[in-house]
Amino acid sequence: MIAHRGASGYRPEHTRSAYLLAIEQGADAVEPDLVSTSDGVLVIRHENEISGTTDVASRPEFASRRTVKTIEGVSVTGWFTEDFTWAELSVLRARERLPKLRKANRAFEGEDGILRLSELLELLDAADRPVGLVAEIKHASYFESIGLPLDELFAAELARAGWGGAGADGDGSDGVGSRARLTVESFETGVLGKIRARGIRAWYVFLLEASGAPADHPERPYSDYLTPEGLAELAGGGSDVDGISVDKHLLLRTDDAGRTNGVTDLVERAHAAGLTIFCWTLRAENRFLPADLRLGLSSAAFGNWRHEFALLMGSGIDGVFADQPDLALEVRAGL
Repeated sequence: MIAHRGASGYRPEHTRSAYLLAIEQGADAVEPDLVSTSDGVLVIRHENEISGTTDVASRPEFASRRTVKTIEGVSVTGWFTEDFTWAELSVLRARERLPKLRKANRAFEGEDGILRLSELLELLDAADRPVGLVAEIKHASYFESIGLPLDELFAAELARAGWGGAGADGDGSDGVGSRARLTVESFETGVLGKIRARGIRAWYVFLLEASGAPADHPERPYSDYLTPEGLAELAGGGSDVDGISVDKHLLLRTDDAGRTNGVTDLVERAHAAGLTIFCWTLRAENRFLPADLRLGLSSAAFGNWRHEFALLMGSGIDGVFADQPDLALEVRAGL
């Protein structure tokens, strides 16, 4: 069970508090999203645009940094990590990304700043049990185009912290620097190959959606990789991928009346091809559940999350990402 951006259902995502709570609740691993500053420091934010998750918009000294950029074909307005040094970003405070939905999380706004990858690695090393890292490399092609190659920055950060080690295969143990403890994931396969080529011992996972295409191969939709031929190709000897991680909607099955009643055969097909498979994201709130599993009218209220979680976790899947780690672990314990 992987804590999605920490215990983000209970604390502002990607904060020290969220990761500490995830570890306390028993998460097997935590998932940071990685982007870069202008001086090459890897920081943990869902996107490189940070106005929705920090107080940058209220800082008059940074008002002139607001700009418009095209990221993977989409026009985005705001403040971007690559336009700040780490020293500048370090003064910002974290805010809840979904303030209307997760009102309780707002009580923790301002307590934490932006977290660096190096700080999260230190936090994991200090834990009283082995906790894995599932690092998502965000917008790799974009960052490379502006002179900030995330594969190089990531490998260097791991080397400094004693994570990853040399050699691509690893020994399968759970210690620091082992393949078992580190997973690298991205919506682009190119950056996974580049990190693997740098000798980082890890599991490499390709993130897949129901629509769209990878930024590094826009001519090939994600759906093409989910065909039997696509899965076999990903699992082939020349691939840089050990597994896939998919939107949960690709796994859930409904009947003619729209009731959620089972799962598709995707887990079975991925395993048959020789791939591990994960899914994202398990969330308890009505807003994120299928219509037939919602309880009451409030989008923030918890619905029948147990039913959805049990379907997904009972499908034979190798791992799930969850915003509320304690709830996912409760369901897993009952399977």
